[in-house]
Amino acid sequence: MRNLKRGLMLSGYLGLLVGCSAVEKRDSFTFVPDFPPDFTYDLTAAYVPAKGEACSVPGGKGTEVGFNKTNMKYQSPSEIELYRTVSGCPLALNRVEIKIIGVIGRDKKRTYSSYDYASFAVRPKLQERQMGGFGEDGAGEFFGECQWLFRTVGPKRYITKILTCKRMDSQGNIGRGRPFTAYTLAQLAGKTVRLRIKLADEELPAIGDTWIKVPGGWKRCMGDNFQDQYAFCYGNDKDFSTFKMVDDRVCTIYPGCKEQETP
Repeated sequence: MRNLKRGLMLSGYLGLLVGCSAVEKRDSFTFVPDFPPDFTYDLTAAYVPAKGEACSVPGGKGTEVGFNKTNMKYQSPSEIELYRTVSGCPLALNRVEIKIIGVIGRDKKRTYSSYDYASFAVRPKLQERQMGGFGEDGAGEFFGECQWLFRTVGPKRYITKILTCKRMDSQGNIGRGRPFTAYTLAQLAGKTVRLRIKLADEELPAIGDTWIKVPGGWKRCMGDNFQDQYAFCYGNDKDFSTFKMVDDRVCTIYPGCKEQETP
């Protein structure tokens, strides 16, 4: 009899652990980035008082939680809580902002990065047409296309790039604005959200009338001289300048660096 009672107690304890685990899972979701090579992200989850709560958080401190911020260990998927309590105030997730970071020249002498943003709203309730969907595997996804825009900086005209990202549907059609979707708190519980980012096939000049398209790429207009930082073409398609890549190569055409000689 004593063994039976002990077994029942142990069973109940294990059941409690499983139950707690299930509750924890229902109170969070997983964000997964599906990005091109050499892309990373950081993320900010923003919270507001839960529906029906009249409380507030003094100074708003603790209402935002960061992932992969400076001096944090990088993690690819991020586990994000739907609810948290700060200063005695029950909060619910309201918005997730993803900073999409493209790295240029990794492991080279000169390395830098550029970024743009994606986001999704989280609400207790949304109209059906506003909500993102989930598949049978419990995963939801939204899409974006990012493009590199190139330009030169400084008297040596080093190549630098600006990243810009637009929303995209599942068929690959580009829309206005940055990648965005919306979910309800109930939808997200225990689920996975994947942001799929495609890199545009072609890079384009960041500033108009500064490069001229030629066979094999783009040539940088000279302008007045190398000190002319804008160096607009103004119809001059004969005078071009060299420029420098991240690895210090001196080039005449972007992106191939050297022009192909005609046989």
